Amino acid sequence: MSQQASRLQSVETAKQGSIVQSIVGQIQLRWLGLLRSILHLWVRSKVFPEPISNAGLKNEVQICYIMDVYALSSLLILDKACENNQLPRPLAFLDNGNRGWASLRTLRGIFIKRFSTRRSSSVLTSLSRYALEHPEFEVQLVPVSVLVGRAPDTEGSVTKIIFTEGWEVGGVIRRLLGTVINGRSTCVYYGKPLSLRELVDEHSDPGKAVRKISRLARTRLRKTRELAIGPDLSHRRTLVNKVLDSDRVRRAIANRAQTENLEPALVRRQAERSVQEIAANYSYAVIRVSSVLLGWFWNKIYRGVVLNHFETFEDAARDMEVIYVPCHRSHIDYLLVSYFLYHRGHVPPHIAAGINLNLPVLGPFLRGAGAFFMRRSFRSDPLYSVIFDEYLALILNKGVSIEYFIEGTRSRTGRLLPPRGGMLQMTVRAFLRSPSKPIMFQPIYVGYEQLAEASSYHSELSGKEKHSESLRDLFGIFKIMRHNHGQVHVNFGEPVLLDELLQYHAPQWRERTGDEKSDWLIPLVDELANAIMTNINGAADVNPINLLAISLLATSKHALPEDELVHQLALYLEILRRTAPSDRMTLTPLSPAEIITYGMELGVVQRRIHRLGNIIAVEPQSAVLLTYFRNNIAHLFAVPAFVASCFQIRSQMSLVRLTSLFEKIYPYLKSELFLPWETTGVGQELLRVVEVLKSLRLVSGSRNLRCAHGGSPAAASLHLLGRSLLQTFERYFITVAILVKNGSGQLSASELEQLCILAAQRISLLHEFEAPEFYDKTLFRQFIGNLRKWGVLQHDDTDKLVFDKVLEEVSKDAKLVMSRELRHGIIQVASVNLGEADSQLG
Repeated sequence: MSQQASRLQSVETAKQGSIVQSIVGQIQLRWLGLLRSILHLWVRSKVFPEPISNAGLKNEVQICYIMDVYALSSLLILDKACENNQLPRPLAFLDNGNRGWASLRTLRGIFIKRFSTRRSSSVLTSLSRYALEHPEFEVQLVPVSVLVGRAPDTEGSVTKIIFTEGWEVGGVIRRLLGTVINGRSTCVYYGKPLSLRELVDEHSDPGKAVRKISRLARTRLRKTRELAIGPDLSHRRTLVNKVLDSDRVRRAIANRAQTENLEPALVRRQAERSVQEIAANYSYAVIRVSSVLLGWFWNKIYRGVVLNHFETFEDAARDMEVIYVPCHRSHIDYLLVSYFLYHRGHVPPHIAAGINLNLPVLGPFLRGAGAFFMRRSFRSDPLYSVIFDEYLALILNKGVSIEYFIEGTRSRTGRLLPPRGGMLQMTVRAFLRSPSKPIMFQPIYVGYEQLAEASSYHSELSGKEKHSESLRDLFGIFKIMRHNHGQVHVNFGEPVLLDELLQYHAPQWRERTGDEKSDWLIPLVDELANAIMTNINGAADVNPINLLAISLLATSKHALPEDELVHQLALYLEILRRTAPSDRMTLTPLSPAEIITYGMELGVVQRRIHRLGNIIAVEPQSAVLLTYFRNNIAHLFAVPAFVASCFQIRSQMSLVRLTSLFEKIYPYLKSELFLPWETTGVGQELLRVVEVLKSLRLVSGSRNLRCAHGGSPAAASLHLLGRSLLQTFERYFITVAILVKNGSGQLSASELEQLCILAAQRISLLHEFEAPEFYDKTLFRQFIGNLRKWGVLQHDDTDKLVFDKVLEEVSKDAKLVMSRELRHGIIQVASVNLGEADSQLG
């Protein structure tokens, strides 16, 4: 009897305890509900993914939410977000009596907060044990992150930015202030759920199951935070030490100490200064400040900033290490890319910047925004080269996205510059040493309608020395803000996957991870660079200023009757629609008449009233600058313009002769303009374009092509189209004429380049309007390099250029596209000898 009474008493006590626990639980829920209501008088949250159904949650299965670090405000924000999205609430209890949330870590301390010693969550342990005892019990374990101050579209003050989310540990006061100040910019991220049933069935030991759950949840939570605010690079000192302690850097330090008879400690200090000079100091607060400032700046100087093909990029970039490779036309390029990425929920990349930008005040700010600095050349300092290489490899391995410009410097002509493979080669080598996530190179085209650096570009091309960057340049921003710079288009091109190139060049590359001197590496980097540049051009944006430039600069007076210009613009728009080399190209939606009006609003062209019909002319001060915008889209018109140029002198030409001439010159056009078609089989593209020109009634015939009847509007349009490529042919002919006039074995490559520049300058003054881009040394250097690459030119023992009669055939072909007057004028100027050239250069 006594035992039975004892059992009854125990049951009664348990019931009373359960009742008390229930009452306490209800009081606690009401108290938390009151706090939640007070908190959400101010807090507003945005839920990711959108829609929430993309998170993969099952409606019929209960949920336990897993947070990285417990914070009461985060729990209340999560509870409200779940209620709003018709999800089980974390404040509710599960079927086994456990609460509906767990945290992996807690903070201890009152004023100085530190993470407590990591141990298994009591909630997860209890759930695992219960699941082992009850095979039918199932719970979805959902990692969640509550980030206060992440939503980029609502930020507006520096005060808010100070209290944004970061990787650093924050105490109660900081969390409270952050919630009060940034509460309306809160994001709740739901991760993919884990199945408690599957994890428990896999491990019969609850401890092992909990450890695996914790490990998987930590990984997913960290990835979510990295996506939102970037990898944890807050310990810059640790990063510097990792670079210095790497095997390659230690060997380089020892080698220099031995070679130069220096103390190893001294060399290590030199190496440390180099790392400090290079390394970024990424700060999310600086990113937020930059976002506010740039948003204000864009609204001041641009009519709009348009982003194209970004969704396609996001689909391709999943589970990829992304290297952003934009074209480089302005200092604004990298600001635009980072701004767009941030405002689309991606982390702004670390950007390789020239050491010339590491100025007082500006340099530390750029470091905080993710810039890491590099010298122009590494050749004179092998230790620096190894250090930079190791730093790049380290941040790549940490999952940091990177941005750099493979052109090396800003284009002063509007064309893409020949790529430099240094950064690409270092990236490939870093990946080969430690291949983790696949690397995707993302080409980006940035198209402007007006340039902020227009005046400095013109002076530099005219021969003036490049102006070094200084803090005084920042005051030029106020001058820039006084002008309307039109729109900017940022187009994401077709990505280039490193794995595909490696598989083609070295199918067994995974077995040769440490082999950095493979004979296939340089060809791979060359192909990678060319593919990136081609895909940048393939994503070109054709804006109204581009079209006005290519139309009006083809005339001798840079003017056309308005009705003829409308016709020419309509023709160019139709040609582009039918011959676009890539579906990534974007085209202005404006009509020809609207394009003219738009150009007048930007001050690029003017309308001259005349009784016989209005004339649209280029503003005198804009003529030289318009060559820049014409060159932006020269590659899109290369094939149609070539066909049209063959009818500048003659009225007909056989299709066989046209194809033969095109196949001869195409390799040079492809190299200069980064055209997408392979040299073999490019004739098919030519035939496709010929058919388009036939349909537009610019040419006719089948085997023997004839141009439109002279004097007709179609003939005038064909003439203007052909002249858009004329300066390219002139540069080629100048180079050939100088070689032939001086003879084989008489000139070195540098001497030839100098003579070509002088001859082009003189021809520009005598026969064209004075446009410095016509005699840009980069274009001549590239063409001379291509002549050597394809064996037309060779070096003798004295480093002089030698050639055979092949060049004479080039001179004969020039008769097909250039007038006798122009050819003779070039030949006459090309007769300058080295002595005269030296005196002029002096």
